[in-house]
Amino acid sequence: MNTTTNTATNAATNEATSTATNTTTNAVTNTATTTTPKKPVTITTIKDMKQKGEPITMITAYDVAMARNVNEAGIDMILVGDSLGNVILGYQSTIPVTMEEMIHHTKAVVRGNSTALVVADMPFMSYQASLTDGLYNAGRLLKETGCTAVKLEGGQEVCELVHKLTTAGIPVVAHIGLTPQSVNQLGGFKVQGKEVAAAQQLLADAKALEAAGAFACVLECVPAALAKKVTDELITMATIGIGAGNGCDGQVLVCNDLLGISTGFTPKFVKQYANLHDITVNAVKDYIKDVKERSFPAPEHTFKIDDSVLEKLY
Repeated sequence: MNTTTNTATNAATNEATSTATNTTTNAVTNTATTTTPKKPVTITTIKDMKQKGEPITMITAYDVAMARNVNEAGIDMILVGDSLGNVILGYQSTIPVTMEEMIHHTKAVVRGNSTALVVADMPFMSYQASLTDGLYNAGRLLKETGCTAVKLEGGQEVCELVHKLTTAGIPVVAHIGLTPQSVNQLGGFKVQGKEVAAAQQLLADAKALEAAGAFACVLECVPAALAKKVTDELITMATIGIGAGNGCDGQVLVCNDLLGISTGFTPKFVKQYANLHDITVNAVKDYIKDVKERSFPAPEHTFKIDDSVLEKLY
């Protein structure tokens, strides 16, 4: 009788202890899993990701709210692109964008950033006129905004500047293929590198930019097979594709395109993951309706005052 009771008691105790131990272990494990923060992404991180074959994620952002959102999602890199001219400021191209506008928006993004590597575009004519201009304006972007790197468009013709910038401690992301700042010279927004000479030039530009010190390079609107060839030929410089196929080291998209914020033409290479335009329009329509019908603000949205206070006002 006592043996049976003790056995049952011990079994129950052991089971309870085991359950408690497992519960505690799982709780600790789950807590560790959900609370471990992502480490800040650095230039070294990007280089390591290329070597390991780990895809690099990049997205544009132009303000503090979007920066916070994409950080929470776990993005690797944020590009404060001169595309803000089109999607934020309403320009027809990136050409009118100024240094002051780039600094203004990059500062906002950096304030909302915690872990991603922030790259700021150098706008048109901020570096084309002279090496001195390029060095000065790149320095302004880093000093005044707190970004980690600058991005500039061009191939071998900008390699001397890339070398001077990296020597001065300014990390550089290059940009070849379709370069929007040169759209007038290119004759419009066209796929680049489809002919033998153009493909050879693209590969030569990429290798020269790598030798000059760029740690990454955007490949825009380049045939997928050519982009993969370029990527495979490079040793240290990561390729970030946009309209360049799945063989690049990473991908970048404009946030407004990805989220379906903008209306109008959508490039072939864009995958729209949400339709925030319709969500926004419908939400504002609901707000207008509620205000017109005086159903907003409701009591739960208002503040109260004691009646005795009101009585003393009359």
